[in-house]
Amino acid sequence: AMSAGEVRDRIVRARAAQKEWAKSSWGQRRLLLKVIQRFILENQDTICQVSARDSGKPLVDAAFGEILVTLEKIKWLLRDGERWLKPEKRAAGLMMFYKKATVEYHPVGVMGAIVPWNYPFHNVFNPLLANLFAGNALVVKVSEYASWSSNYYGRAIAACLEAAGAPADLVQIVTGYAEAGNALVTGGCGKVVFVGSTGVGRAVMRAAAETLTPVVLELGGKDPFIVLEDADLGQCVPMALRGAFQSCGQNCAGAERFYVHEKIHDRFVDGVMQAATKLRQGWALSTGIDCGAMCMPAQAQYVQSLVDDAVAQGAVVKVGGKMNLDLSAGQFYPPTVIVDVTHDMRIMREEVFGPVLAIVKISSDEEAVRLANDCDFGLGSNVFGSKARALRVGAQLEAGMTTINDFCATYMAQSLPFGGVKHSGFDRFAGVEGLRGCCNMKSVVVDGIPFIRTDIPPPLQYPVQDCAFAFCKALCHMFFGLNLREQAMGLCMLAKAFLLPAPAASKKD
Repeated sequence: AMSAGEVRDRIVRARAAQKEWAKSSWGQRRLLLKVIQRFILENQDTICQVSARDSGKPLVDAAFGEILVTLEKIKWLLRDGERWLKPEKRAAGLMMFYKKATVEYHPVGVMGAIVPWNYPFHNVFNPLLANLFAGNALVVKVSEYASWSSNYYGRAIAACLEAAGAPADLVQIVTGYAEAGNALVTGGCGKVVFVGSTGVGRAVMRAAAETLTPVVLELGGKDPFIVLEDADLGQCVPMALRGAFQSCGQNCAGAERFYVHEKIHDRFVDGVMQAATKLRQGWALSTGIDCGAMCMPAQAQYVQSLVDDAVAQGAVVKVGGKMNLDLSAGQFYPPTVIVDVTHDMRIMREEVFGPVLAIVKISSDEEAVRLANDCDFGLGSNVFGSKARALRVGAQLEAGMTTINDFCATYMAQSLPFGGVKHSGFDRFAGVEGLRGCCNMKSVVVDGIPFIRTDIPPPLQYPVQDCAFAFCKALCHMFFGLNLREQAMGLCMLAKAFLLPAPAASKKD
């Protein structure tokens, strides 16, 4: 674990490297991204194996969550990144029609990131790609539960920087506990992105307040998965299984609350059970494994407590629901399906972050919306049904993201921002908004028409004339009158203001 002093030293080194990198061309930044892209394509096996060892997920889940989304982000940045970071033309307004107004996007300098353990490769490379393309340096603190994999990823990053001719200190990986995290937030980064729990997010905000460091908080969620009565079960049942059990349920935007219409409830449960009873659990690198282990110590016991509470209040476990004693050597919790769940149960209130598919029977679209919004979190959401109906329901959900007839597709669409509302945090990373969030915005105004410039009118020059206020009122009517008649009146008022006699020079006694 690094000390606070070591973290601050890393920030200093990153800042020095960023001053050089800020001068790099778009071509050099694209070259760096292509080098990283080539590294990923040629080392998929190793990347996924390292991720699986450190986080417990099977190789297929690593391919989904580590590789595919990272390559998609690179492709989007190569295609559209420069477009969204170039100066953007804005309207100068009616009175300043002769001006050119633009917004410029300048790198914040050093971006700090505190990322979780659940996707150790993507959680490092996701902020890396956007910030380096925007001209920043990055200091990223990895979770203490995913420090081992950061050694390999750090060496890969160093090799990519060298191959692209980028400064060696441009990316710094920090390891440690709360002391290291606090030093990252308070040690001079231009901005900080935190991905993690709500409780730690509050601590990050308190620390950032001392130095007025802007923060982006993504604090997890408890995403609803709504199945309307006209949903295609052949499509949504496999999606539900993936949403609940991918990476053993350890996903920020994982599906945790399943609301299924009573008319298709039993068929939905039957479809889920056909697959859930056949899922295989074990060591992540074993062959033929569907679910791996829980990464966090004691997380399996926590999930068990939620299931036990639900059962005590009348819920019924259809499969799983008890820690697998045959796998007692590891941190395993079996894929679990539980029905007859209500909002009185903890499992509907607290983030599970485990392989539990908890089903609530609903009787109407209105009930689905009411229950989905009855939650402290508001990250993602998913609705299945006829397109128009699902869109109507989705529009009423209190969430940062909604996917219709798919699961978490908003994250694969890398042009979209990622983030939530309520206790899921605020601001966004990813997408256009996230990319621009790597920058400080600067508004710029300059003369846009040759030989036309701004000169202060004589009535308004110091010392102002007696007609100055009348002159201002006339301008308002002339430019902003509600019709031509009022605008013409304003023009007449302006002429009258000019004709008023100038004040006589005062005499001193």
